[in-house]
Amino acid sequence: MIIGEKAGVPAVAVAPAESPTERVRAAARRGGALRRFDWPLAGSAVALALIGAVLVWSATRERSALTGGDPQYFLKRHLLNLGVGLVLAVAVSALDHKRMRALTPAVYLFAVLGLFAVLSPLGSTVNGARSWIELGAGFSIQPAEFAKVGVVMAVAMTLAARPTVRRAPDLLAPVFDARRPGDVPSARLLCLALLAAAAPMGLIALLPDLGTTMVIVATVVGMIVVSGVRLRVLALLTIAASGGVVAIVKLHLLAAHQVNRFAAFADPNLDPQGVGYNTHQARLAIGSGGIFGQGLFHGAQTNGQFVPEQQTDFVFTVAGEELGLVGGLLIIALFAVLLWRACAIARLATEPFPLLLAAGVLCWFTFQTFENIGMTLGIMPVAGIPLPFVSYGGSSMFANFIAVGLLENVRLRSTR
Repeated sequence: MIIGEKAGVPAVAVAPAESPTERVRAAARRGGALRRFDWPLAGSAVALALIGAVLVWSATRERSALTGGDPQYFLKRHLLNLGVGLVLAVAVSALDHKRMRALTPAVYLFAVLGLFAVLSPLGSTVNGARSWIELGAGFSIQPAEFAKVGVVMAVAMTLAARPTVRRAPDLLAPVFDARRPGDVPSARLLCLALLAAAAPMGLIALLPDLGTTMVIVATVVGMIVVSGVRLRVLALLTIAASGGVVAIVKLHLLAAHQVNRFAAFADPNLDPQGVGYNTHQARLAIGSGGIFGQGLFHGAQTNGQFVPEQQTDFVFTVAGEELGLVGGLLIIALFAVLLWRACAIARLATEPFPLLLAAGVLCWFTFQTFENIGMTLGIMPVAGIPLPFVSYGGSSMFANFIAVGLLENVRLRSTR
């Protein structure tokens, strides 16, 4: 735009104002995407996965029945899963938000169809849960892990859509202030979001997989809170959820092994050789580690193979026994960095959809980490879920790094 001459003042050319998208692109050209990449987030995730590789190796190298005579079998598979996970994270972080929205229905449909496949004759049962699809050559897939990604994306897209209703400022506004000022999802959108989460949750409950169901519930609740719904709506949802829990208990809808896990949690000394065996051995392993641990590969409980599922759900017991309190605190510190960066990225978001994506991943990782470590310490019931990034498992590793890719995607496209 040209401002004309007046009273002897020369004309001045004024550049048109840049849109937010143009500012992001200009910043990317000046500094490059690598400068905008959240390296503490990626570094903490990779560090956790590498620590997990060592812990998984320690837990499985003497278990010839699992390794087929190759002590490094699980170590190599874990590192392979890490490599594939990194590729997935980079691919997801490269998508723009419009394409992310466009892909959301396909991701959600893929997750739901995978859960239907598990319930079909294609599924296989492990530890009382029909959660796996065997692919042959020692490879398998657990669709419930990818359902977490599908639910986060679907709920975020639904809650971020219009129409919205006006609201008064709330207590969360200073924390997550990227929502449209004064707007919250309408009752219709809230119901659609709950339905989107209910479909995979119902299928997962039929497997039965109580742990993953708990993770999805915690994630969806957190996303609804961040979306800014009114307190009375949250109160109604809480009452409805409480009624659902009572109905599940009264109608005896939980499997016998799930009821036994809650019984063992309520009474830690209940049947230590039966239903309470896992938690009893886990506490023994962690307690025997002391401050600095018994030394890597020298844990008595680990070498004696006393802790079941130690390379997956109970991998934290290896750290507690062999690396002691120091090693356990190091893992918790890395998770603290990861969650801090997820929270910071959510605050950087300038639109509801990326905000809710980041908030969903934050709630997912927070609850699953607390539940897994808590069940090894006896402060949470055994729920059969892995420790993110640390536990062995390809499906879990892939889903976790896809979630990291979602966070990096939001970070790279934030305009603040």
